[in-house]
Amino acid sequence: MKVSELARAAEVTAETVRHYTREGLLAPERDPDNGYHIYSARDLERLDFIQRARHLGFSLGEIGEILDHADHGDSPCPMVRDLLAARLPQIRQRIRELEELASRMEQAMESWQEMPDGVPDGHSLCRLIESVPTNEAHAEEDA
Repeated sequence: MKVSELARAAEVTAETVRHYTREGLLAPERDPDNGYHIYSARDLERLDFIQRARHLGFSLGEIGEILDHADHGDSPCPMVRDLLAARLPQIRQRIRELEELASRMEQAMESWQEMPDGVPDGHSLCRLIESVPTNEAHAEEDA
């Protein structure tokens, strides 16, 4: 298969196929007549695997390590479990941070409802943002 054929079969863009090839995740043969990359059914399987791993949040570097283990006959499953086990608490923390950010944004929008727009005057850039308490102000309130 050529790049475009593999991309169509995998429902990705040709640029995605080229990128994964540059990253070493796909290793196509070269057509001896014209030098074009020729992809196999195995490349299609790998591309499907890469897409599934990306869907789970694995980085291309991590996917490369997983594929390397598999290519050398070693089970990557223990590493996959460890990577996800380490990542999940980080993701949950990021969700908490995003929920807090959404709450701050909602509070700001509510408090800005009746505030007039200001014009920068050398002392103030945007009254709306400047009206929001900083982390230090919240820390003092919480103390």
